[in-house]
Amino acid sequence: MAFRLLVETPAPEEQFEYILEEKNPKEPAKLHIQGPYMMCNEVNRNQRVYEKSDMEREVSRYIKEMVNSKRAMGELNHPASAEVNLERACHMVTNLKMEGNIVYGKSQVLSTPMGQLVRSLINDGVKVGMSSRALGKLNEESGGVNRVTDMRLVAIDCVADPSCPAAFVNGILESKEFLVASNGKLEEIFGKLENSLTSLPRKDVQGYLKEQILSFFKFLKSA
Repeated sequence: MAFRLLVETPAPEEQFEYILEEKNPKEPAKLHIQGPYMMCNEVNRNQRVYEKSDMEREVSRYIKEMVNSKRAMGELNHPASAEVNLERACHMVTNLKMEGNIVYGKSQVLSTPMGQLVRSLINDGVKVGMSSRALGKLNEESGGVNRVTDMRLVAIDCVADPSCPAAFVNGILESKEFLVASNGKLEEIFGKLENSLTSLPRKDVQGYLKEQILSFFKFLKSA
């Protein structure tokens, strides 16, 4: 089963807080955003339920691998990718913790161009918040609810007006499918193949397609 790229926003009643921290008058004040980042064990507005055990595991992994090493960066708005583009990074997650079914977090707005844009938006009164970007398998249940399994947190992105679910964004992202390679790396289905085909001479395309189809069947047998 392929992994889908999923984006989620927390419950609309949850609010984000903006904190301006000025430790040294000679240095620019640091801007932080904190609030609810993710939710589990409850049906969200996208009619999805995340397993608490999955989310606890992923939060723990993300803290260990990304937050503690200061690599937990997020972009301004959700891209249709399972990777973080550092050129679009606008904030860095500095803290994550679970309280019940809610994952609360805190981020520092970066001094990057996108970070400066976020700071300007907040200064101008624009409501921004955080929205998770993760990979997972969708398992349809009764009532049109999808249960997400094998969740893998990719990033927490900064979005405008997180209380409004962006259905068009979800539709674009969920059209993307990914497979987990033997080395654990995520590979986008079709995108990689399409790029390879465009770079091949026309006489080599048929042979390449045959090779990829055989490779795909080998993958299915070993899965």
